[in-house]
Amino acid sequence: MTTADNLSHPLSALLTSVAVRTQTGPADVVVRGLTLDSRQAQAGTVFFALRGALTDGHQFIAKAVEQGASVVVCEDLPAETAAATTYVQVADSAEAMAHMAAAFYGHPSRQLKLVGVTGTNGKTTCATALHNLFRELGYHVGLLSTVQNQIDEQVIPATHTTPDAIRLNELLARMVAASCTHVFMEVSSHAVVQHRTTALEFAGGIFTNLTHDHLDYHGTFDHYLKAKKGFFDGLGKKAFALTNADDKRGGVMLQNTAARRETYSLRGPATFRARLIENAVHGLHLDIDGRDVQFRLIGVFNAYNLLAVYGAAVLLGEEPTEVLTVLSGLTPAAGRFETIVAEKTRITGIVDFAHSPDALENVLSTIADIRQPSQQIITVVGCGGNRDAGKRPIMANLACKGSTRVVLTSDNPRFEDPNDILAQMQAGVQVADLGKVLTIADRREAIKTAVALAQPGDILLVAGKGHETYQDVQGVKSDFDDRKVLREMFDLLGK
Repeated sequence: MTTADNLSHPLSALLTSVAVRTQTGPADVVVRGLTLDSRQAQAGTVFFALRGALTDGHQFIAKAVEQGASVVVCEDLPAETAAATTYVQVADSAEAMAHMAAAFYGHPSRQLKLVGVTGTNGKTTCATALHNLFRELGYHVGLLSTVQNQIDEQVIPATHTTPDAIRLNELLARMVAASCTHVFMEVSSHAVVQHRTTALEFAGGIFTNLTHDHLDYHGTFDHYLKAKKGFFDGLGKKAFALTNADDKRGGVMLQNTAARRETYSLRGPATFRARLIENAVHGLHLDIDGRDVQFRLIGVFNAYNLLAVYGAAVLLGEEPTEVLTVLSGLTPAAGRFETIVAEKTRITGIVDFAHSPDALENVLSTIADIRQPSQQIITVVGCGGNRDAGKRPIMANLACKGSTRVVLTSDNPRFEDPNDILAQMQAGVQVADLGKVLTIADRREAIKTAVALAQPGDILLVAGKGHETYQDVQGVKSDFDDRKVLREMFDLLGK
């Protein structure tokens, strides 16, 4: 539940942007808190009955009322209502919650320069780089990302790529109270469909790319595309919409937006243009809008991320040369092409969040660009459970194509049998590649085996979990950090 001792509003003030179908019960309710968890309902709170993929909040209305909820927002009224409770019937409870949460916290997004980053890959890198850039430029800055939420340097753990609308507006209000001027946030496709970002006012939006991901939730690629596009459709006239002109869906994002349309490209004409001079183990060398710059990030995909960040900063009014000077010193986001080098053997371990075919292909392509002919590429990779199963054989096939040796293992199996997931991955291994593949369900043992296989100077990629510090098995999250395990195995095996 989200409550605040110093916040209270008449219910009518929270409903000004909500299309109410019916309203019954006391009209003069004072609201002091919002919740979508019936167990946390109490007097003075609004309970939102949301329909989710696994549960329907309407089943818990009676529980919320029993707990003392003063107001229930729902799509279908219960058969029996309590006289002392106000029921507000709407077409979409999630959409109503977004508007009411924004109003409850005083529309904090209107007091910030809020920029959203969406796309399949690069969201975390772009949002984190923007946060770090604007901190270096002297601003108070907020960050909402998969890895963590931050108010300046204060870290607030993240549980979802985009928090629910109540938590999101509460965080934005805290950022306003901390004198933040800018906030950079990842906007997931789930967040758009579930109205988590509805009612927020963005200063700008960035599109990175679109590839095969989250089809377990969206059903089809077209629905996934429409979810991403929905973010840009909702931008206002004063905002900017910055898109990757080199992605074939980049133009689609801008089709119906009211925002100012801007582009970035490594290949052709665009508002912000870069030319790749060198992609090496020590970093990228780019020409950006006629300025020659060295960066510490590696890989063509990061050239796009840097260009998007540069473009957004300039569109926010920053001086180009100063922006590039700061960006040249930035390091990767946690778990994004994060390198760990074994002291004795100089084996280079790379931990990356790559959990989609395109992301894995990007990372392996980058490694191929910077490796020496004598270096083996050993890849440890798995696929998450209760997620898009169609990508599993593709991921295994890509790992084989880009690696000398491959160890297939568990990622976060969640409520699936790890062996079933691995069997689906193995189906993507071609006959010619069978000799280079090992299958070890235990992720710790898989990493240990990969380290044992590595010779001095080799490159070892551990893909899929990146920054995550847990493994999700049957609903239980146990401590597991690929970076820690990799270091442990280097030490254990004397590497």
